[in-house]
Amino acid sequence: MGTTTISADGKARCKWCDAAPEFDAYHDREWGFPVGNDRRLFEKICLEGFQSGLSWRTILTKRENFRAAFDNFDFDRVAKFTPDDVERLLQDGGIIRHRGKIEAVINNANRACEMVATEGSLAAYFWRFEPQERPNGRPQTASTSDTSVAISKDLKKRGWKFVGPTTVYAFMQAMGLINDHAKGCFMRPVIDAARREFERP
Repeated sequence: MGTTTISADGKARCKWCDAAPEFDAYHDREWGFPVGNDRRLFEKICLEGFQSGLSWRTILTKRENFRAAFDNFDFDRVAKFTPDDVERLLQDGGIIRHRGKIEAVINNANRACEMVATEGSLAAYFWRFEPQERPNGRPQTASTSDTSVAISKDLKKRGWKFVGPTTVYAFMQAMGLINDHAKGCFMRPVIDAARREFERP
């Protein structure tokens, strides 16, 4: 996983792009770019929770369905979902029909509202955990880190669910809290530049 692959366009990308044709676009346009928008952060951590035990390709192909099901991950609205909404979502074939994960999104929406009230924003909370970058990058064989363990423990204390260290680490990679593009991947310097220009909340 720490190596690169040469795609059809001749560019060197992270090896995981070989797993599915739609991964190239996700890798080039989203994965690793720093995110400061609360709704997008909430979406990312929810989708990573749904991905637990499944392939990311499954989640990516259903992402628009997830957005429709959960009001575009507007956590103020999702926090008001009722048990009837849970039952409705369990009948929605466009998403992952897992009761625990659906209930976790609603629970976490309530916790997100609380976090905004106490921390100012989700972005302010998550970005305060930004670790110092290693000069040569982390090996992509890593699935957790000291930071993901610390965030996971703190989120669980706050009542969040489906936020284990592996889920949080994938979230950190996706939202750009770290640059985990492989050394040699053409996107690694692009993400480095984006992270330099990003205004931390």
